[in-house]
Amino acid sequence: MSWLYLGIAVIFEIAVAISAGNAKGFTKIGWTIATLLSGAIATYFLSLALLTFDVGVGYAIWTSVAGVGIAILGALFFGQGLNWKKALGIALVIGGVVGLRLSGAA
Repeated sequence: MSWLYLGIAVIFEIAVAISAGNAKGFTKIGWTIATLLSGAIATYFLSLALLTFDVGVGYAIWTSVAGVGIAILGALFFGQGLNWKKALGIALVIGGVVGLRLSGAA
């Protein structure tokens, strides 16, 4: 169940980044509310996942997977470039997450 909670937390963390990018320095009220709400939901589900995960491992997986998701969505939907250097970075992050998983974390 902790992996499900962590997955939900990742999805809402990605929503935080997308919302914050569109909030324009918190001048757009709808996007600001979406940022704050999705941040609260992401944190809530992360806290549930951390009942099982070691805090360092759970947090590292949460931020890493969300970062990869944001980078990929940015390239696919927001016209943000994805060159070989970024792709290599994403691959290294994924490798790190796999390594954490293989360490027996939760």
